[in-house]
Amino acid sequence: MEDLRIDSHKLIYHVKRVNDWLNGKNIYPIFLDVSPTSACNHNCVFCGLDYTHKVPVTLKTKVLKDMVKDCAKNGVKSIMYAGEGEPLLHKELAQIINFTHDQGIDVALNTNGVLFDKTFCKKALKDIVWSRVSIDAGTKKTHKMLHNAKEDDFDKILSNLTDAVDIKKKNKFKTTIGTQFLLLKENANELSTLASKLSKIGVDYLIVKPYSKHPLSINNIAEGLNYKDMMDLDKSLNKYRKKINIIFRKKTMEKRFSKKNYDRCLGAPFWAYIAATGDIYPCHNFLGVQKFSMGNLNDNSFSSIWKSEKRKKIMDFLYTKNDVQKCRELCRLDAVNEYLWELTHPGEHVNFI
Repeated sequence: MEDLRIDSHKLIYHVKRVNDWLNGKNIYPIFLDVSPTSACNHNCVFCGLDYTHKVPVTLKTKVLKDMVKDCAKNGVKSIMYAGEGEPLLHKELAQIINFTHDQGIDVALNTNGVLFDKTFCKKALKDIVWSRVSIDAGTKKTHKMLHNAKEDDFDKILSNLTDAVDIKKKNKFKTTIGTQFLLLKENANELSTLASKLSKIGVDYLIVKPYSKHPLSINNIAEGLNYKDMMDLDKSLNKYRKKINIIFRKKTMEKRFSKKNYDRCLGAPFWAYIAATGDIYPCHNFLGVQKFSMGNLNDNSFSSIWKSEKRKKIMDFLYTKNDVQKCRELCRLDAVNEYLWELTHPGEHVNFI
């Protein structure tokens, strides 16, 4: 499998968009993180957006389709259906994924895997570039505890992954079927067990990621969490790497408490977060903080919101006043910001390539 650049960025493949941004143009985002619903069938003890768990809301299919059509016309390249809830609880998500693909936008899906079943996969898998199932344990007991899930959910997820891989192979789909393991002190001793099970199923990859605490999050799962004591786990996974691509995010774990190498968030124009309420935010960090909502899709089109005066004021704040050191640790835009900061703050002798 080619390098997924999980701990890096992919702006180097979007030179024209970056150049337009450098020249002061109001560019449209390359990527959108979209939450079809805030409802969830799990209640994970580590949920970074636990502070948002109120009355569940769901975006109407028409609103989502109108947004997708608008975005396709304006150069948005990809959409990940994920968000503050479980996206597959949106009853028409398969149809929405098919529509998004047909509009020429790449589709990704992040799910807890319980509803990632045969019925869904037969409808939608062909139109998904990659899917990622969060399965953060090697046993059903630990999975139930960490996800506040049903007793049989762990086995159901593994079964769903087995079916998805089978459907992919039989139909020769190009989709990538991945998995993700949030490394915590409560599950560290089960990482190898999960890797063994996934290697037998034949998923494409397993990502081992560190915990990232949202500034507004109310859980305390990170208390006593020290990744320096867990680095040897990477070597213990080598015996499974012949069958499955395992990405142990060591570099990101080491950066968890380090100071950011840039003073301002420059990457915000290249992506946006759409909440299940329809509000568009510059990123997860401001989710639920209404003054940072650039507009709502239930009231206005994506393009009109993106060109609005309110969005301009929010972006000006991010460029000039926002303290990135107080943003979410291990921000998803971290590598993007490092690249853009270096690009706009060159050192000496840059012409001697």
